[in-house]
Amino acid sequence: MFFRLLLESFRRQRRRKLLAGIAILLGTTAVTAMLALATTIGDRIHKELSVYGANIVVTPRAANLDVKIGGIDIKPATGNAYLRESDLDKLKTIFWANNITGISPEFPITLALPMRTIPALGLWFNHPFGSASSLTGAPQLHPSWRITGSWPTQPDQAVLGQSLAQTLNLKPGDRLTIPATPTSPVTTLHISGIASTADATDNQLLLPLATAQSLANLPNAVSRIDISARTKPEDAFARVDPDTLTAKQREIWYCRPYANSIAYQIREAIPGATAQQVRRVEQSEGTVLSRISGLMWLISAAALFSATFAVSAAMATAILERKAEIGLMRSLGASKPTIALLFYSETAILALLFGSLGYLLGSGLSAWLGARVFADQPLTPADLFNPVLLPVVIALAITVAIAGSTPSIRSALRMNPTESLRGEA
Repeated sequence: MFFRLLLESFRRQRRRKLLAGIAILLGTTAVTAMLALATTIGDRIHKELSVYGANIVVTPRAANLDVKIGGIDIKPATGNAYLRESDLDKLKTIFWANNITGISPEFPITLALPMRTIPALGLWFNHPFGSASSLTGAPQLHPSWRITGSWPTQPDQAVLGQSLAQTLNLKPGDRLTIPATPTSPVTTLHISGIASTADATDNQLLLPLATAQSLANLPNAVSRIDISARTKPEDAFARVDPDTLTAKQREIWYCRPYANSIAYQIREAIPGATAQQVRRVEQSEGTVLSRISGLMWLISAAALFSATFAVSAAMATAILERKAEIGLMRSLGASKPTIALLFYSETAILALLFGSLGYLLGSGLSAWLGARVFADQPLTPADLFNPVLLPVVIALAITVAIAGSTPSIRSALRMNPTESLRGEA
């Protein structure tokens, strides 16, 4: 009998049920879209702002020492101020290793040509790091760089900055001969491309890191490491000195993906290194992310409240139309919990049906918005459907339906059965 009454309520009140379902549908569609965007917005903003370069810079600690004697700055000998390229593998062992999206070690040298010297910079180009399919290096860390030709794939290849190429009158396919020095023989480099970087690199020769180390007779040497990492927006807790925290607080700070905590772990992993966040990039990313996230949560809350009020209005009208039915059930001995269960079952079924449909529509809306806002980033399967969100959306739909229908159901249970049957209530 219970299930027959449940079925009859949907058959006889199709319009009321549809109105309540549409309210749930609109609310869950908006919430799904906002939640789906919220789960990917951090990575997408990180990719968009990656054109500004790394957000963490690692340099030798000795190069940053500031020693003064008699008012005169005395720095350590630059020949000893290097990091070891082999230590970069230790970055895979830090707690937030999976948040590191790009690494670009640098090693600047000066090359003597006939009649002039030119600055050169040893870099990684499409270097494997981490998983077998993961490649990193200067092109990945500087997506704004434009190349005419190709990046080096062999040790004897190099790329000229656009300004230096014009000065030397060289183009892709030409050769550049480096005379012998006391530490290296004559070296011939094949120009594989011309790079336009819109920064100081336009006046440099870009060559593979191993080639630059060989020319300088400093194998394994690195002067600087640029790192791009996905981070949590900086707050007051991120800026505290971890050495001043209690053990429990330090563990919390250490296990949050702040730029400062990732830099701290890098300093622990690489001997003789100091790591600092690039505040211009990091703060821009955090500011944009916090503002957009706040807006999305506001839209989600507004959608849920609106859906709750709409469901409440629809259920109030439906119960008013069924007051005689409620009075009859009460007169025949139906208990208040049984009647309440009937109405809550109706709202739960509506929530399941229209919440699932709202999840599908919201996922599509999220993918469309992401494609419009981040046009340069290709869609992935995770951008279309995130199965983790389905139970969350269904739970929110049921919560909205129950919250919206509860006042009307409580009002129905307070009706006098006799008055309801006479049409007086």
